[in-house]
Amino acid sequence: MTIEQFNFAGKKAIVRVDFNVPLDEKGIVTDDTRIRGALPTLKKVLADGGALIMMSHMGKPKGKVKPELSLSQIVKNVSAVLGVDVKFAKDCGNADAEAKALKPGEALLLENLRYYPEEEGKPVGVEKGTPEYDEAKKEMKGRQKDFAKKLASYADCYVMDAFGTAHRKHASTAVIADYFDADHKMLGFLMEKEVKAVDAVLNNIQRPFTAIMGGSKVSTKIGIIENLLSKVDNLVLCGGMTYTFAKAQGGEIGKSICENDKLDIALDIIKKAKENNVNLVLGSDSIIADDFSNDANQKVCASNAIPEGWEGMDAGPETRKAFAEAIKGSKTILWNGPAGVFEFDNFTGGSKAIAEAVAAATKEGAFSLIGGGDSVACVNKFGLADQVSYISTGGGALLEAIEGKVLPGVAAIKGE
Repeated sequence: MTIEQFNFAGKKAIVRVDFNVPLDEKGIVTDDTRIRGALPTLKKVLADGGALIMMSHMGKPKGKVKPELSLSQIVKNVSAVLGVDVKFAKDCGNADAEAKALKPGEALLLENLRYYPEEEGKPVGVEKGTPEYDEAKKEMKGRQKDFAKKLASYADCYVMDAFGTAHRKHASTAVIADYFDADHKMLGFLMEKEVKAVDAVLNNIQRPFTAIMGGSKVSTKIGIIENLLSKVDNLVLCGGMTYTFAKAQGGEIGKSICENDKLDIALDIIKKAKENNVNLVLGSDSIIADDFSNDANQKVCASNAIPEGWEGMDAGPETRKAFAEAIKGSKTILWNGPAGVFEFDNFTGGSKAIAEAVAAATKEGAFSLIGGGDSVACVNKFGLADQVSYISTGGGALLEAIEGKVLPGVAAIKGE
């Protein structure tokens, strides 16, 4: 069943959304992209004459109640964009009364799902790799099913619209689907769009195909980088992982971030790129600083000759040119992860150079897919969001989909 075909009139729909939005220290939402992304699905439920129950996680409370991660803080934001006064259920695992009282055209937001360890299905307070853990895990899987069944009991149909968590087999993203028949569970509009965008990158590649991978660690991106080496023409590696590569090749990196146990993997990636005739672009120079702060002293330096006490913070001027050169003329572009410590305004230049090059290539006809919270925040920060083809709401989910993995959140609906 697709959401387009389904009529929500007189039905209660429970929708898994991704409202894990960034908040400042006062609990004010600083970027509501994810809330706005869910609107087409949420509005369809209400416009049909259905009652809407929204559920989401926020942060990583790991099964404990943490007030600073309460979704009560965003009720006003959701109400404002949805155009109805959203009601709030203080306990997602005990919201029978609120769900029952809900009338057509009304909306309810449940409290943070991850206040319950059953949502993620991971045992709490037991050490991994022990017999106790295996026992606790088995017991937790049972409790996870009960928790999912409870969430399902609030509604007549289930909509999965949280691409950001679709790669996790959680109670609310996958297990809950077992309690609805095929005609009463579906992907939301956002999920459908995400799945199509990934498809466009993977199965309909227009060349040259350029992937830009940033972020601080090689380790979190190994799978995707190796997978991309067989697909791309150009691979730009930037951000903190630059220094793991520089050190692997015998460079001096000062106190820059580095994964010393991944040096051989970095060398292996360089070798595989050569074997696959991939143009691997690793920055040659960096903006370095004597402290990890926005106001630190900074200078330009070769990425493999950083003095003691200094650390790489952003791509240098030569590197920015090399990045822009690799992106220019591309027909398919994938970008995940910034090129520097972009949360410090003085170290956004590298990420900005990438964003501008991607926007220019898109204007020339490239399909550009931006994913991952930081890259999305970059594009928004530079006001270029409307100049790229597609902005994905999921980082990890996007990468796993591009690695070719089946996402549990999609499989649970399609019965794969």
